[in-house]
Amino acid sequence: MSPLILGVVIAVVTTLVLLSGVPVAVGLGAVAMFFLLIVDGPDSLRFMAELFFGSLDDFTLLAIPMFIVMGAAVAASPAGRDLYDALDRWLYHVPGGLVISNLGGCALFSALSGSSPATCAAIGKMGIPAMRERGYSDRLAAGSIAAGGTLGILIPPSVTMIVYGIATETSIGRLFLAGVLPGLMLTSLFMAWALFSTWRYGGGKPVRATPYSLREKLSALPKVLPFLLIIAGVVYVLYGGVATPSETAGVGAFLVILLVMVIYRIWRPSALWSVMKDSTRESVMILFIIAASGLFSYMLSSLYVTQSLAEWIVALDANRWTLMFLINIFLLISGFFLPPVAVILMAAPILLPIISAAGFDPYWFAVVLTVNMEIGLITPPVGLNLYVLNGIVPDISLPDILRGALPFMLCMVLGIVLLCIFPELATWLPTYLMGEAS
Repeated sequence: MSPLILGVVIAVVTTLVLLSGVPVAVGLGAVAMFFLLIVDGPDSLRFMAELFFGSLDDFTLLAIPMFIVMGAAVAASPAGRDLYDALDRWLYHVPGGLVISNLGGCALFSALSGSSPATCAAIGKMGIPAMRERGYSDRLAAGSIAAGGTLGILIPPSVTMIVYGIATETSIGRLFLAGVLPGLMLTSLFMAWALFSTWRYGGGKPVRATPYSLREKLSALPKVLPFLLIIAGVVYVLYGGVATPSETAGVGAFLVILLVMVIYRIWRPSALWSVMKDSTRESVMILFIIAASGLFSYMLSSLYVTQSLAEWIVALDANRWTLMFLINIFLLISGFFLPPVAVILMAAPILLPIISAAGFDPYWFAVVLTVNMEIGLITPPVGLNLYVLNGIVPDISLPDILRGALPFMLCMVLGIVLLCIFPELATWLPTYLMGEAS
């Protein structure tokens, strides 16, 4: 059997295994061991344990649990409520201002937490009832939160970007900077749709008789600004080369926990233990996927599938934008069925040599890949954000949430098109602050 045909068989089997409901890490590891055993015999399994643990033997990986602790501490506090309240006070009389406040709150909260489901849960619990109370449609209320939550995997500090950097051996600091302007662009596109939708379909009637005074607007900032300063500090330290990603994440997690304890007086050991428990569970899940993906990548390389696929694509001699279009379709479909971390770990090492040979920037491609993964977070059958919101507001059906999120998906597609037309949106800031990539 040729490597390409074998690759197709592996892809079909992997898809069926993962669709069966088996945990991603278990599925990837089992498929890798099965095909190595079938093709290369029992001797190929001698190094499985070493490969599994070798995939985790990277100091940079420590950044993942630290950033997850940082996000869990924020999610356990009323920080999301305060972010939302502060923005609402400043945008109270803007048309569609409450939707814009929610989107802004999602962007800020997701930058702190790095988690899309946590963002949807934290902002959605307050934002959706408030939007419905002011006359916004259920679809716009739920769809805006579902889409706003996806920003967590693009706006730094992003666990997804860390995973991409480890999988492709690219600079994590440069990846973080590459996500800043595209993240702001997507937030702006979401807000533009919110303005248009409010103008076209109505909503936004005030429930407060008098506008907020300047004093009331300023009083909401002291609790919010320290967290925003931590985000800015993390990005500065990373691109400035002051510390490694792991060191930066550790300090950031410590400061966020300290702020949560001081500002919100979350002192009880049970509350802090809950933060650590949730962080450990999510960290182990991601690290387990990384280790299993190491086995999976070794299997593809050992069976010459990766190399044959790259050679076949190069032999096609297709226009590089046609190639990019096909890759986007592949990523989009993969995101429908798999979580972002799994797609990145499986696809990035295979696609990066092809992308580089076609003359595309790897940091630009990281942003394009991430936006595709954002679409997957609000698209069935996985669509994690959809189910989170349906749990928060069960009286809004999943089809209605999906229809509300559809215009925001189109905004993301437009974002990908704009990134293709203006790649500087992703490459200018890293180059300006850190110089040309080596």
